[in-house]
Amino acid sequence: MGQAVHVDRYELVFLAASGIATGASWLLCYYAIATGQVSVVVQIDKLSIVVSVLFARLAFNEKLSRRSAIGLAFIVLGTAALAIWK
Repeated sequence: MGQAVHVDRYELVFLAASGIATGASWLLCYYAIATGQVSVVVQIDKLSIVVSVLFARLAFNEKLSRRSAIGLAFIVLGTAALAIWK
């Protein structure tokens, strides 16, 4: 508990926003399951990794390794295949 006092204010805001976004995502997933629109939500959820990779590049200047880029491409292609062949 004592270490939490020394966390930067901006980091706490980021953690809180991340928690709120994660909670909202789960609530929307449960709503989609309840209304029978899971196939739409799953596609959007799987493509959120692209947003994460872009954010890491823009905000933290992280490089994408060749292996990670291939994995990301497979995720995107697989999600596109799911969208096309319903």
